[in-house]
Order: sequence, then C-alpha cells, then structure tokens
Amino acid sequence: MEVENAEKVNLEQKKKHKGKHDKPKPWDEDPNIDRWKIEKFDPSWNPDGLLEVSSFSTIFPRYREKYLQEAWPKVKSALKEYGIAAELNLVEGSMTVSTTRKTRDPYVIIKARDLIKLLSRSVPAPQAIKILDDEMQCDIIKIGNLVRNKERSVKRRQRLVGPNSSTLKALEILTSCYILVQGNTVAAMGSFKGLKQVRRIVEDCVENKMHPVYHIKILMMKKELEKDPALKNENWDRFLPTFKKKNVQTKKVKSKEKKPYTPFPPPQQPSKIDQELESGEYFLSEKKKLAKKWEEKQEKQAQKTAENKRKREAAFVPPKEPVKQDSNKSENKEEDVAALAKSSKQKAKEFGKQKSLQNINAEEYISAPAAEQPSKRKRKSKHT
Repeated sequence: MEVENAEKVNLEQKKKHKGKHDKPKPWDEDPNIDRWKIEKFDPSWNPDGLLEVSSFSTIFPRYREKYLQEAWPKVKSALKEYGIAAELNLVEGSMTVSTTRKTRDPYVIIKARDLIKLLSRSVPAPQAIKILDDEMQCDIIKIGNLVRNKERSVKRRQRLVGPNSSTLKALEILTSCYILVQGNTVAAMGSFKGLKQVRRIVEDCVENKMHPVYHIKILMMKKELEKDPALKNENWDRFLPTFKKKNVQTKKVKSKEKKPYTPFPPPQQPSKIDQELESGEYFLSEKKKLAKKWEEKQEKQAQKTAENKRKREAAFVPPKEPVKQDSNKSENKEEDVAALAKSSKQKAKEFGKQKSLQNINAEEYISAPAAEQPSKRKRKSKHT
C-alpha cells in the first residue's frame, strides 16, 4: 500500500501546471455539458447596466429611403426590447443605434450594428430583425473589388444567382443560411459554419476558381456522409469529387516594342501651311485650288470604277484549258484500235460466207495475217 501511495505522489509531482489556475476542473470531463451551446443572456447578470454610451451609425442608399421609413417603427420596437435607441436621419441618409441606461446585454449593440448594416444592404426588415437572436450571425461579403472588369463581374454575379435564382436557393438549403445578392455585396445570415461555407463559395465563384454547381455537389455528398455514423471520424476526401479547372485559351495581347530612350524630343512635323508652301498651292487662287481638288477627285473615281469593272469582268473570263500531254501518242493509239476493229469485222463477214463451203477454225482464221488468207471476190447480191 505504501508503494502504491508513493507512486501516486510521484505522478502528481510530475504533472506540473504552468499557471496558478491551470488545474483540471470537475466540469471539464462532464459529458452532459454542451460547450458549443450559446446560453441566452439573463438581465440579472448585469443589473447595473453599462457605464459608457456606445453608438454605431451607417449610411444607406437613396432608393432604400421609402422602405426604411415604412419599416422603421418595427425596427425601433424590436430594438427597444433590448434597451437600444434607434434613429433614422433622412436628411443625412443615415441610421444610428446607441445604448441607453436600460441596456443590460453588452453584446447587443454589436447585433444592432449588424441589423442596420443588413437594412442598408436591402435585406427585408422582418429577416434583418432575426439577427438579434444569439444563435444568428451575419456576414457581408464585398465582391466589387475582386474583379476589375465590370462586365465580367456582372456575369459572375449572375452565375452565383443562377437561372430563376435556382443556384441561390440550393445554396440556402444546403448551408442553412439566408443569402441576398445586392449590388457589389452579398449579405448572408446563419450559423458560423454556414457563413464560412457561403463566403468560400461566393469568393470562388467571383474569382472564377470553381463554379457554384460543383460546390453544391460537394455539399450534397457531405450531407449524405453525415448520416453514416461509421464515417463520422474518417477523412471524406476519398468520397468527394475533384474538379479540374479547364484553362480556356485567351487572346495574347501584342506587346509594343519599346523604342530606345533618347533625351531629345522628336522632330516637329510640318504643318498644313508648310506643306502648301512646298507644293506651291498656297499661292494659288481659290478657283484654281477647287479645280485642282476636283481633278484629283475625278482621277480617284476613274481608278475606282476601272478596278470595279475589272473585278466584275473577271467572273466572265473562261478558265484555262489543261495542257494536253502526248497528244500524238493518244491519236496513234486511237487509230490502231479503229483499224483493228475494222479488220476484225471484215474477217467475220468473210468467214460467214465461206463457212458453208469450207470447214475452217474461226480462231486461226482471225489470228492469221491478212496476206496468208485466200482472197476471193465479193459477190454482190442483187435484191429484186
């Protein structure tokens, strides 16, 4: 027993803590405590209120003036429950929120600041008031400075919204966030996890890193993988798809060759009067100048008409015939074939007449030369 006690004392001595209060607490290993849960503020925690007045103000665009004027009573009453004073200044175009003596929650002024920011970015008042809840957070993503070209920026913003806002609705369902694309900003409301996903998707879309559709596919697969308890503590990279970006060939900008630097300025170009003095036109009268211009104009017209006429006539010029090669040889071959056909016909006629008189082989008769064959006079048959 003494040995076991000595070992325990040695183990406790080895476990030295750096800080005075850095010691294990009884609630550190309690499984019933949810450390991620945000407890609702109780006014009894701060019964005396705040010592200093804190205030925030933001400006809003002119087109939001009418809507804010109508919805301001609702906003004011929602903030009054938390002891926050709200003021709408239509002359300066600004909204101001500030703490009062009735304010108990010190963090609610930050929530009120987010509320007026969302209202200025065209978020409807009923949706913006939800930011006052402790579990609801917001993020305003600026996309105006991410792309220089305005037309390209508008196209990518439309890509984020999708046809009939289908892409935006899918993102809202998968991230459990409210998303509003307005002007050069994207306003999002939801949990910290959802806001982190939304910011990444928006920046990747505007910077042309990845299309939102691919992010939607990945999020859908993650939702399915979350349902399987066996894969809870495993890496999901092997299940998720990898999308390679296709590099589209762009037109290369031709860089102008830099001329060598010279400290001397370029020579002065001659003016119109100087050119007229050199050609002698300066001393001519107005009539002669007009006559000369008319002659030059007529010459140009004559050249143009001649060129147009030549182009029109070029369509009616017949194409050149191909050059005949070895024409003599081809003619000789045609003559030989004609003579052979004529002699074969003649021999066939003579063989038909003599067939009844003599028993002659037809192949030997045709193949034999004409000199060896017996020559007989042709009898002319008289038709009565």
